[in-house]
Amino acid sequence: MLKLYSYFRSSAAFRVRIALALKGLPFEYVPVHLLKDGGQQLSEQYRALNANALVPTLLDDDHALSQSMAIVEYLDETHPEPALLPGTALDRAYVRAVSQSIACEIHPLNNLRVLKYLKHTLGVSEEAKDAWYRHWIEIGFDGLEATLTREGKAGRFCFGDTPTLADICLVPQVFNAQRFQVDLEPYPTIVRIFDACMELPAFQQAAPKAQPDAE
Repeated sequence: MLKLYSYFRSSAAFRVRIALALKGLPFEYVPVHLLKDGGQQLSEQYRALNANALVPTLLDDDHALSQSMAIVEYLDETHPEPALLPGTALDRAYVRAVSQSIACEIHPLNNLRVLKYLKHTLGVSEEAKDAWYRHWIEIGFDGLEATLTREGKAGRFCFGDTPTLADICLVPQVFNAQRFQVDLEPYPTIVRIFDACMELPAFQQAAPKAQPDAE
């Protein structure tokens, strides 16, 4: 059975949980608390699985896979149905671009390591840290909203009427935006797609509050 090392609030782990649920793949959940014990991801035992000391890690037999985007595409290649990427090269490029605008542009600036550095090393106040967080989501969402509305490829979801990798990335980022009280009124397409995703059992099962380590 697949084994997922995860933290309930991790956006990257959330992506993998959505992919696993969409594909109906059973897995063992192994919690890795990113704050307790100085960060359980920093332990020697976990670093033996993931040298970068990040979640998620997916264990498939004796193979430890890291980086959520690589893991999701691995799952899509090894378990092709339902497909998480569309059939043509142009459409796959679009879905990957939407996905990476979140996973590579928004999320890294708001990663826990960055926030801890801002607060504990640079001495940034809690209010300024939260303002940083909201600033980068808003800039990212400005571009994402424009892309989704102008390209004409969105349907019920980011691409047509079937969830793809783009939705897998979008949903955790909206959760983060809600948590940090970002005003989502300027982003009606993003909100509409998010709401459509959250009507699906797979997204509900993968949500932070549904995880065994949820606090």
